[in-house]
Amino acid sequence: MKEYKNNNQFSFEITKKIDGKLGRAGIIHTPHGNIHTPAFMCVGTKGEVRFVSSDDLNAIHAQAMLSNGYHLRNVSSEIARNGGLAEWSGWQGPTLTDSGGFQVMSLGSGLGKVVSMKREQEVINTDPKDRLAHVTEDGVHFHDPFTDQDDFIGPEESMQIQCRIGADIHMAFDELTSLADSYDYNVEALARTERWAQRSLDEHLKHRDDLGYRQSLYGVLQGGRWEDLRRSTAKKLAQMDFDGYGLGGAFLKESLGEILRWCCEELPENKPRHLLGLSHPDDILIGSEMGADTFDCVAPTREARHGRIYTKYGPISLNKFDGSNELLDANCDCPTCKAGWTRTQLRALMKSEKQEDKHQYYNLASMHNLRFIIRLTEEIREAIINGTFEEYKKEFLKNYYHR
Repeated sequence: MKEYKNNNQFSFEITKKIDGKLGRAGIIHTPHGNIHTPAFMCVGTKGEVRFVSSDDLNAIHAQAMLSNGYHLRNVSSEIARNGGLAEWSGWQGPTLTDSGGFQVMSLGSGLGKVVSMKREQEVINTDPKDRLAHVTEDGVHFHDPFTDQDDFIGPEESMQIQCRIGADIHMAFDELTSLADSYDYNVEALARTERWAQRSLDEHLKHRDDLGYRQSLYGVLQGGRWEDLRRSTAKKLAQMDFDGYGLGGAFLKESLGEILRWCCEELPENKPRHLLGLSHPDDILIGSEMGADTFDCVAPTREARHGRIYTKYGPISLNKFDGSNELLDANCDCPTCKAGWTRTQLRALMKSEKQEDKHQYYNLASMHNLRFIIRLTEEIREAIINGTFEEYKKEFLKNYYHR
């Protein structure tokens, strides 16, 4: 049998705390290696990061990859036959899968992680008769627009799928509500999520060792924007035998830090916490300060493909740089900047009619943005360990957001 790292076990240790805050630097030990936190997990929805190879991920110092249980569910048996996600994908480091709950429920409700009041209209529920997903006590019945077939995922199915995929860390099946949902509906949905949490634990226990290494499970906290719901569910999930916790929900940017504080003040300190689906620099700084250890989001690569490039002094649009010999960011150590690619050269690739040029651009720009966010988490970790987090945060925000 193949030998795995860390004695084939999962554990978490805290290296240093931020004085007077919930934030900390630490190490998550998994069978496929360590994650030094705070850390950003690159999103490889279908087992690979779009236009970025495993060698590229190593080159930008990625520590972990997150994949999607919903999108991989129909190939999960194939992944299991190949020894699990790390072997199947070619990415040999730590991996995480989400439950697929967000995807199936978003088919019915237009759900999204909101970071601005201006986008609130994006999460308003559609007419029930037009929904592709329906929540019951058993799970979620949905119509898959990709296969044009009716399907179903509940806590048991999600755990079976994720254990076949075989990431080091899984997420319990939960019901994500939107900003449009009422307090009363959040009470109902949260109670259901807590029942699903126990069912997820029970089913996961049956299959977590099926691939020859210990797979771990995080419980997911919901509760919308209400303090009583957030604190109550954190206390309940803290009493369950989870290996860590996912901090979920549709967040308004203005209340992100407060909601994370409510959750993390109630969760056990000795278990890791993952903030689901947010990656803008101020979100990561707030999350790290308030006790989140790991992060994920598709934004760095998605925005890169559309010409939005991260720099020390704020994001730029490549559309505005025709005739510029500047690097993307003179302060950057990514492979793209180290190779000397200029803004004009990358803009030309992005605008090219040739598919191979576009793909090269997607690769170069994606590596740059991912490295920027990964480096941010590395610098946050260093600042926490050195006791200079507040100074670092202030300087970064001044440069990036000009505030």
